[in-house]
Amino acid sequence: MSDTSSTSDTPDTRTSAQIEADIKRRRETLAETLDEIGVRVHPKTIVGDAKAKLVSNVDHTLGRAYVGANRLVSDVKGQFVSEEGAPRLARIVPAALVVVGVVGLLTVTSRRRKH
Repeated sequence: MSDTSSTSDTPDTRTSAQIEADIKRRRETLAETLDEIGVRVHPKTIVGDAKAKLVSNVDHTLGRAYVGANRLVSDVKGQFVSEEGAPRLARIVPAALVVVGVVGLLTVTSRRRKH
């Protein structure tokens, strides 16, 4: 709509040059709007936006996973190393024995399956 309010009761007091200038300005604005819409709905723009959103989501997920893994490693390390950095042998030896036992059981069961 025009900046100047016009109704059937109020005559338009603009000159023809002012009306033509207003039409020209509105055409330019409309052309800019149509160009912007054309860019927004272009398949390359849509694909690019989707890729950017996916990358952002993956980065966010990987960041959260990294923080979680880092926290887990710190927690496990805290179980086997004291605050001074010395190994806690009372916890390391039983854990190592469990690992050796599990590896031994897996080796024995895999050999039985092959024979």
